[in-house]
Amino acid sequence: MINLNISKKIFNDVYFPHLMDYSNRYEIYYGGAGSGKSVFVCQKLLIKACSSKRKVLVIRKYGTTLKDSVFQLFIDMLKKWNLYSYCKVNLSTYTIVLPNDSVFLFKGLDDSEKIKSITDITDIWCEECTELSEDEFTQLDLRLRANVSGLQILCSFNPVSKVNWVYKRWFAEPKDYPNTMILHTNYKHNRFLPKEYIEALEEKQKTNPNYYKIYALGEFCTLDRLVYNNWRVEDFDYKNIKGDLLVGLDFGFVTDISALVASIIQENEKKIWVFKTWGDTGKTNEDLAQIIKSLGFSKSVIIADCAEQKSIEELKRCGISRVRPSKKGPDSIIHGIQKLQNYEIIVHPSCDGIITEFENYSWQKDRQTNEYINKPIDAFNHYMDALRYSLQCVGNRIQVWDKSLLGL
Repeated sequence: MINLNISKKIFNDVYFPHLMDYSNRYEIYYGGAGSGKSVFVCQKLLIKACSSKRKVLVIRKYGTTLKDSVFQLFIDMLKKWNLYSYCKVNLSTYTIVLPNDSVFLFKGLDDSEKIKSITDITDIWCEECTELSEDEFTQLDLRLRANVSGLQILCSFNPVSKVNWVYKRWFAEPKDYPNTMILHTNYKHNRFLPKEYIEALEEKQKTNPNYYKIYALGEFCTLDRLVYNNWRVEDFDYKNIKGDLLVGLDFGFVTDISALVASIIQENEKKIWVFKTWGDTGKTNEDLAQIIKSLGFSKSVIIADCAEQKSIEELKRCGISRVRPSKKGPDSIIHGIQKLQNYEIIVHPSCDGIITEFENYSWQKDRQTNEYINKPIDAFNHYMDALRYSLQCVGNRIQVWDKSLLGL
């Protein structure tokens, strides 16, 4: 057992009653952005593993998303609690061993064979569990069978669509689900959020109620009348696709993500293959330049939001020399949408951010007539905008397609 000297003040009140409760096999934490649910699950699992020897499996759909998300979250928490120097941390295999030999294993379900070889699992955290299939979740559930007490699967996610097995399993009917604790939270439950973040979220309540309801309040909602129906998810190897490279970039910072979308366009076949996306908040232009380099697109033409001329210039000074401003004019959004609607869009399943936006990017409704109007709702559109910008390469013959540049 590891003795921790931690104040109750570091926990949000809504979560604290669940900190030491291990009575339910399933704990479901869902809600809006900034609700603190991921931080709490991390805290709970660390305290549990410090109290007795545990083997914790932390899961996301794709292993490539672990390093900068949940793995880094645990590293930061260990440092904050002055435990990091006493732990064995392997940055290549993504494992953490606590001083009492409790182990944390961070895995992506795209490496399922390695997961099958892991035995004696005592706890599982499925971060963004809506990314998983129901069958994948069931297989994980069956693996939780160590001969110790307090076996638990913790699920966390931001709800968007009701067309999902998670909704059908735990939310479709208003009833008590056996051996299950369900907690819904939003940014109002997190007293540690900066004032600027809260103000940015609450501004959405005035300008975009649907966005606020889903992303701020964390409520299930299916928006009406999707903009795109010419897309599908399909597994493919980008190396086998012959075409031209398109890269688009949308800028964000506080609550809005910066988003990059890379695809291959086959103009004759009228197909666009989206094979790589990246998105995150809080990134400076210097950060973005390093990310673009790490993704392998530093020498590619990148079409970025022309409203951010200063950011574009800073990217150039950081070595992203071929970033270009997008062209905007009257009805440029509609024209870009109409242009994209002429293609068959195939999205790689690893590009979960743009998949979510495709599922929810919707037209506005006229309040008087209740008819859809030819104007999209300003939400779920960061990857959408980046993809739309990237299409401006077509016809201008400024594409760069050198697969040796891509570290993918």
